[in-house]
Amino acid sequence: MVQIKTPEQIAKMREAGLVVAAIHAATREVAVPGATTKDLDEAARKVIAEHGAKSNFLGYGGFPATICTSVNEVVVHGIPSDDVVLKDGDIISIDAGAIVDGWHGDAAYTAFVGSGHAPELIELSRVTEESMWAGIAAMRNGNRLVDISRAIETYIRRQPKPGGGKYGIVEDYGGHGIGSEMHMDPHLLNYVSRKRGKGPKLVPGFCLAIEPMVSLGTPRTEVLEDDWTVITTDGTWSSHWEHSVALTEAGPLVLTAPDGGRAKLAELGVTAAPDPLA
Repeated sequence: MVQIKTPEQIAKMREAGLVVAAIHAATREVAVPGATTKDLDEAARKVIAEHGAKSNFLGYGGFPATICTSVNEVVVHGIPSDDVVLKDGDIISIDAGAIVDGWHGDAAYTAFVGSGHAPELIELSRVTEESMWAGIAAMRNGNRLVDISRAIETYIRRQPKPGGGKYGIVEDYGGHGIGSEMHMDPHLLNYVSRKRGKGPKLVPGFCLAIEPMVSLGTPRTEVLEDDWTVITTDGTWSSHWEHSVALTEAGPLVLTAPDGGRAKLAELGVTAAPDPLA
């Protein structure tokens, strides 16, 4: 069953989303050469405490940290550690969440550590982020879940990959419903699957975490012995971008973007819904 939210509940989710945005801002400042991924986690813990929020990652299924820190070939669910020291030229995907009054926010971004990154890495992150926004722009009243999947996949497939070949759209992980829990129905694929059909119709009150994960090579992944860390099977580097989005009568509201998604959606010809906290 898909949980449909009231405007009041969406406003609470917006509060949680802004905490996640603050975590992103804080961790960006810390993601420099010489920092450990544990340093990033500590920055996230501080933000959550300052806002009087709760972590929805810590303890989830036994997860031992506040955020996920996924470096280079790690796709998702990397565990922060004192042993993982960021180096110049690394890329890191930081996935963060927060709970306010029982309502969840969840978002991720890919950061470049230091400088001198290869053009294919810069393009990988750009393509992944832009595919996320293509999916967000497809979150319209009357569309179906598959329209979001199609928008994400179509954007990625149309982008030429530096050096040739295809980008790998990760198959085993995708987006999800979000609300009174972090992970809820429906599961959102980042590609179109005939087996899944069209999915539910999008209506006001529908909330999704839209999160493409893309690699420079294979779409296939494996989980390491810690039962969390997910890597590409061929060792190619990957990017992960995510926003939590609410569909309202007035259109999509990007709950985890500081401006509610207004600027980026305008570039795509979509008007973002008014911010309930403005």
